[in-house]
Amino acid sequence: MSERQGASNGDGGGTGGGLGRRSLRVRLVLFVSVTLVVVCAAMALTTVLVQRVHLLGDLDKRVTDAAERSQGGLQRRTGDATDLGFLNERGQPTGTLAARFADGEIIAAEVVTEDGRQRVLTTAQRAALKGITPDGTLHTRTVPGLGTYRVTALGGDGVPVLAGLPTADVQRVIDRLVVVEGVIAAVGLAAAACASTVVIRRLLRPLGRVAATAADVSRVPLDRGEVAALGRVADRDTDPGTETGQVGAALNRLIDHVEASLAERRRTEQRMRRFLADAGHELRTPLASIAGYAEYMNGGGRHGDGGERTIEPELAWHRVSAQSARMTDLVEDLLLLARLDEGRPLQFAEVNLATLVAEAVWDAQAAGGRHDWRLALRLDGPVSLVADASRLHQVVANLLANARVHTPAGTRITVTVETAGAPGYPRWVIRVRDDGPGIPPELLPTIFERFTRADVSRSRTPGQEGGSGLGLAIAAAITEAHGGRIEVASEPGRTEFSVTLPTRM
Repeated sequence: MSERQGASNGDGGGTGGGLGRRSLRVRLVLFVSVTLVVVCAAMALTTVLVQRVHLLGDLDKRVTDAAERSQGGLQRRTGDATDLGFLNERGQPTGTLAARFADGEIIAAEVVTEDGRQRVLTTAQRAALKGITPDGTLHTRTVPGLGTYRVTALGGDGVPVLAGLPTADVQRVIDRLVVVEGVIAAVGLAAAACASTVVIRRLLRPLGRVAATAADVSRVPLDRGEVAALGRVADRDTDPGTETGQVGAALNRLIDHVEASLAERRRTEQRMRRFLADAGHELRTPLASIAGYAEYMNGGGRHGDGGERTIEPELAWHRVSAQSARMTDLVEDLLLLARLDEGRPLQFAEVNLATLVAEAVWDAQAAGGRHDWRLALRLDGPVSLVADASRLHQVVANLLANARVHTPAGTRITVTVETAGAPGYPRWVIRVRDDGPGIPPELLPTIFERFTRADVSRSRTPGQEGGSGLGLAIAAAITEAHGGRIEVASEPGRTEFSVTLPTRM
């Protein structure tokens, strides 16, 4: 059921990615189209306005010229104040309008018809021309039956005269210009939309391939089972010079992090399984011993030929106590490692490192008198640092116990405390060196891991007490908790552990 759901979710993600790409493509095409429409509309509007201003300016000049010609014609004619005979002169275009004033009232008004003759304006048409002063100012008036005119009036010697020309030709040119620009804009927009669709589709192909890779990765069940190698975005889609390439490169880095996390998870799970198995084995051994001795104490054990018990009660109690202590030490070591893993704070105080190491060497000498113990303090003065004294003593004690247990009698074990680091940033170094047989090379990479033992066999000779394999792991964890590091170098005849600690944390 979960696999079907995972597949369904993966397909949905792929479909959503396709819809997303199509939606993005549509949005981009719409954006380009709208932008082109706005640009074309702005250009067309600007062209129309500029052309209209130019045509109206030309029309106004012709109206002014017509009024000046009319004024000049009146000065040469001998007619009365209502004489508009200058409209008969050659060169007057169709629709030319003229009128004469007297005391602000129109006394004569005519228009040139299409057959070249003059027609007197009606009363309504004359009313549209009222209010125009003979100062040469241009006006726009709508004359009933004739349309919109640009008119002006000029005064002078005698009766003022008014002249006007229709704006129909100008409007006709502008209308044609709007139509032509509209057609050109429509064709251009259609061509631009097609071209932008093709270009955007081609530009989005890398993004589609990146999305396909992401969809493939999203279908992989990462929460269970063994995860095979995840797909990657092709190199051609990871060009940092493009936005899509940056997305592809970022996705590859994300996939790398996911794979690294999965690998670390597998390693952690393996270490956890091994840790639990080793911890169970280590606890099972003393528990089995305790159960066996308890059975003897309850009379369930085997008896000798005379019916007496083969193990004395005092010895059984001694072995039960020993195994209980061993199990307690193991549990305490596991709890210490757990607390260190959780980052619980240590009990820091001022510690004299030389005194601490010397006391640990004396304790080790008392426990392993058959070894040759040496202590060398290569210091210029007192060595003090802020540390957890009991835990730091445990680090040195574990290293000394490791050297004592894994080397034969007579081995020389030299403990050195010295100063290292740059001036102003001193660091203290504790070295534990022995001339024993050395550590097997295959064991060095995992020497500080938990339950690592030179004797990798799970079976032991009855009665043999071996270490739990936690001593060096505890030493490494405590050292790291103090902000230091622990290292090892080993070859036959020389093994050296070095613990480097900062003077202050």
